[in-house]
Amino acid sequence: MSDPETVLKEPAAGKAEATGDDRARTWTDEIEVAGDRLVAEIKRLAAEGQVRRVRITEPDGDLLIEVPLTIGAIAGGAVVLAAPLLAVIGALAAFVTKVKVEIVRNGSKPG
Repeated sequence: MSDPETVLKEPAAGKAEATGDDRARTWTDEIEVAGDRLVAEIKRLAAEGQVRRVRITEPDGDLLIEVPLTIGAIAGGAVVLAAPLLAVIGALAAFVTKVKVEIVRNGSKPG
């Protein structure tokens, strides 16, 4: 049998979750981005490799799109593989002035 899942929560600056093992730890960060900078920000996050998932919401909290970014671990070819997704995000960005981006990262929170 497996151990019950442990969830750690931190203040609004970010949330940390652990599933019984520190190696499985993830944490969440949230930023606001202008619509015209959204594609550049997603490209930057995909290149980091530590980003697991990105949720893009309107400022009032309505979910626009949720994107797994595990392909960010693939160097170089990640942008080519994500080109159709980036086109969708670019089209979405044309209709919004500002969005919230929730970033789920692997590993321990720095600092």
